[in-house]
Amino acid sequence: MSDEPQKPDYAHADIGIVCALPLELEPFLKRCQRVLTYSGGEFTFKGGRYDGIRIAVVECGMGYARARRATEALIEGHSPSWLLSCGFAGALLPQMKIGQIVMANEIVDMHGQQFSIDLKAATNEAQGLYVGRVLTADEIVRTIAERQELHDKHQAIAVDMESLAVAQVARERRVKFMGVRAISDDMSADLPSEVLSVMGGSGAVRVGAVIGALWKRPGSMKDMLKLRDHAELAAKNLAAFLDGVVHQLQPAAAK
Repeated sequence: MSDEPQKPDYAHADIGIVCALPLELEPFLKRCQRVLTYSGGEFTFKGGRYDGIRIAVVECGMGYARARRATEALIEGHSPSWLLSCGFAGALLPQMKIGQIVMANEIVDMHGQQFSIDLKAATNEAQGLYVGRVLTADEIVRTIAERQELHDKHQAIAVDMESLAVAQVARERRVKFMGVRAISDDMSADLPSEVLSVMGGSGAVRVGAVIGALWKRPGSMKDMLKLRDHAELAAKNLAAFLDGVVHQLQPAAAK
């Protein structure tokens, strides 16, 4: 046996997190120490220490296909013991409020695919926590009518665009999985129509589309600023909730 001290394993992560947009995990990463950022292929990776727990994050952009590729890249590069799909979700229940947390105990899509999760948690509306079925949609769900229809058809409580892809890769690679989302848009109003044009597939805002939207409807700026405020609240609450999640998962990740 060699007497040389073992070198620390900087590549391995205890917990890997897949998110679509940088804003979704920005407050959480600010809580981490020694955060590093690098680009790998089409994705941006970030990693750091959270009270000594090794965290690796990949920003995948929006949609199933990008989330699947990013999750595979995260596993290849950092071999996490746990995989989390985190970020924003749209409410499919009228009582849900901006910033409240959704934990998935089942994930479905619009094509009949289904993924069940053995989750020891229960809904606590008083504390702003909902546990239930999450729907992974093919595109942004903009209107209240569309959301009501999706809820009625799929019995889901929230909708995103990536969770099923992450969950399926986790199952294929035999990595433990959890889905945690924060509500960034509720059922009190439709999203502005400009959302569909200003967001690129990677999640980046198309500056030219924003300028065009303002030219066509100056009032869209107010709507966009409101969306930003909602997103910032959702990200802040998600970071606070992940604090407890990460500490609970860390002992299991170490086994």
